[in-house]
Amino acid sequence: VQLQASGGGLVQAGGSLKLSCTASGRTIGSYHMGWFRQAPGKEREFVAAITRSRTTYYTDSVKGRFTVSRDNAKNTVYLQMNNLKPEDTAIYYCATSAGLIISSLSLKDQYNVWGPGTQVTVSS
Repeated sequence: VQLQASGGGLVQAGGSLKLSCTASGRTIGSYHMGWFRQAPGKEREFVAAITRSRTTYYTDSVKGRFTVSRDNAKNTVYLQMNNLKPEDTAIYYCATSAGLIISSLSLKDQYNVWGPGTQVTVSS
């Protein structure tokens, strides 16, 4: 499976963006999917994940602001980001792995398929 994230851009603080992650090569309906981000000079960190049964998980800093969802018919996962803050500025990546287990969804080393990322910049 190959992943392609899109939808990033420049937005003012308090604004919204919706990222998409479209898969090709295989249907993703049976995959757990994750979103990660990496800010300049920082490690890649977990943002959100959605299981194949649509259970969602979020890092504390985005709870109540971000929503992850999936449309298996479109082979796409989404990340709706509201009330964006300057500290949300980063490159956002979607990822998956055939062997993911739910207890490992926040661990970037457990993912072996990554898209190229999309830049999100939030100005103050």
